[in-house]
Amino acid sequence: MAVEDKQISYRIYLVAFVLFLMAIAVTVKLTNIQWVEGDYYRKLAKERTVKNFVIPANKGNIYSADGSLLATSIPNYTIRFDAVAPKDEDFKANVDSLAIGLSKLIGKPRSVIAEELRKARNNQNRYLLIAKGLTYTQYVDVKNLPLFNKGAYKGGIIVEQETVREHPIGKIAERTIGYERIDEDGVLKRVGIEGAFGKYLNGKDGKILKQKIAKGQWKPIRDVNEVEPQDGYDVISTIDVYIQDIAHHALLKQLEFYQADHGCVVVMETKTGYVKAISNLGRAKDGSYYETINYAVAESHEPGSTFKLVDMIALLDDKKIDTNKVYDSRGGEIVYNGKKVRDSHKGGYGKISLAKGFEVSSNTVLVQAVYENYKNNPEEFVNRINRMGLNKPLGLPFKGEGIPVVHQPGEKGWDKNTLPWMAFGYSVAVTPLQTLTLYNAIANNGEMVKPQFVSEIKEWNKTIKKYDKKVINKSICDQTTINKIKAILQNVVKRGTGSKLYSKDFSMAGKTGTAQVNYNKKDEMYYSSSFVGFFPAEEPKYSCIVVVHKPNVSAGYYGADVAGPVFKRIAQKIFTDAPTTNEVKNLNKKINTQENNYNTYYSKVNSKPKYIPNLKGMSGMDAVTLLESLKLKVKVIGVGKVKSQSLKPGEAIQKNRTIILELS
Repeated sequence: MAVEDKQISYRIYLVAFVLFLMAIAVTVKLTNIQWVEGDYYRKLAKERTVKNFVIPANKGNIYSADGSLLATSIPNYTIRFDAVAPKDEDFKANVDSLAIGLSKLIGKPRSVIAEELRKARNNQNRYLLIAKGLTYTQYVDVKNLPLFNKGAYKGGIIVEQETVREHPIGKIAERTIGYERIDEDGVLKRVGIEGAFGKYLNGKDGKILKQKIAKGQWKPIRDVNEVEPQDGYDVISTIDVYIQDIAHHALLKQLEFYQADHGCVVVMETKTGYVKAISNLGRAKDGSYYETINYAVAESHEPGSTFKLVDMIALLDDKKIDTNKVYDSRGGEIVYNGKKVRDSHKGGYGKISLAKGFEVSSNTVLVQAVYENYKNNPEEFVNRINRMGLNKPLGLPFKGEGIPVVHQPGEKGWDKNTLPWMAFGYSVAVTPLQTLTLYNAIANNGEMVKPQFVSEIKEWNKTIKKYDKKVINKSICDQTTINKIKAILQNVVKRGTGSKLYSKDFSMAGKTGTAQVNYNKKDEMYYSSSFVGFFPAEEPKYSCIVVVHKPNVSAGYYGADVAGPVFKRIAQKIFTDAPTTNEVKNLNKKINTQENNYNTYYSKVNSKPKYIPNLKGMSGMDAVTLLESLKLKVKVIGVGKVKSQSLKPGEAIQKNRTIILELS
């Protein structure tokens, strides 16, 4: 018996010792958690229950040159309800009124809404969905409804905001307007103006503190943000919506008629280089066309006959020959080093002058002229191309600009046929925008300016940065050469390959181009049709290029037939079919005050107006700037141009008075 008692005692001691060790271990662990790792676990607990969420900043808007919206950030709101937050008396007193208000806004029967609210209250649902995709105006209306107007703590309203990027003019110029988005591989893609000027458009993100509640959902702790988001700046593009619409539809019509693969058109302001319109359309599998690759910027290819302008500039400016030099087209075929150069006109053109050869786009004439004068010193010809900047990209802000190819004598890619082939637009590659820049320089009396897509960065009515004209080359050749080439380009339209485009009522100048693409691969060979020039011919205001790839040859493929009509349509539409409305008329003229239409601007320079101006049709930003300078308070509704104003034109100006502008 004594032995058994002793064994029991040992067991008790053993259990007690084990319990003692466990107690020590628990004490050590608790001490470690509390004092050694306490900060870590407290931080972890807080992160899992309370954390900051990013509120994306609203991007700045992208505007056209005439004040129309091209891209804007639209706030979308989601409203939820924390049914536990309101007091019983507040909930019971306001639930029916809240249901009536919500019913009007979201279109659900009020009885259904009231039942959902009461059910959420009974189930202690702290995250009941009320409505999604609300506009700002709808959000304000919801926020002012009974119960919700008490705020997040007392009323239980939960507001979640996100921004959506919208293009008000739709798909037109979509690729140039661009975007910023993350692709399926998680890579941020920046395209067009949106991507290139993101550092201005993207504001600074804000932060909102949220607490984790039931079912893994997160609820804002406060109805104010920890850090308020800062909106981005606005970007004023050079695009003119009126011209853009003309260019887009003129190109689309021609692509559809010729069942072409893709094409592009660019309209540029001669003096400044501001791109007023750009359209890039590619064909989908279903035969429709949409904005896809920015062909005008990215597609570098052999230009064909439009490159012959380089021949004329070099030959005339280097004083090699004059325009009246006569060449024999040799039956429309000439052989260099075993390779044939042919004219499109079978049988050639007989003996014609250099100028006439350019007008009818004779390959044999231009190749003879270049080869005879530069064969012993091809560097002289190529250096002329280099000095004009055609051997390097334009340095546009967009990613993916096409790389030009201009082979240099003695380097890889140069052979005995490179010089004659360059003379009619082969063995060389440039982008459509580079070709346009060259022709624009002729229209601009030799000054080559860089194409630009943005004119200004603004913070509402405050200018942050301006993009003025940027000169690439002050003079690509002398004025005598310019004058001769201008006359020849006019004759191309009057009596040359572009004669189908001629109109006695409207002057144009330019050059047709028809190039074979992939001519070394018979199964893949197709035609590229182009027309590039400027208008009006005498005092050019705009230059324009049209390129159409892979037209159906059964319908036609020559530049004059395929691309030329697009050019003509744009020119006629801009200057003849419809007068421009993007013009502020002279408001200094005195008008009879009894007709309630007063003088709105300065009657004398440096004197202030006394009456409210007529702002209808003016850009919203310009109108605000003017009114604020008159010491008026301005409230703006909408975006774009002024559609109406609360203070009538002709009313006497009173300092600090409020005027409401409704924009279209």
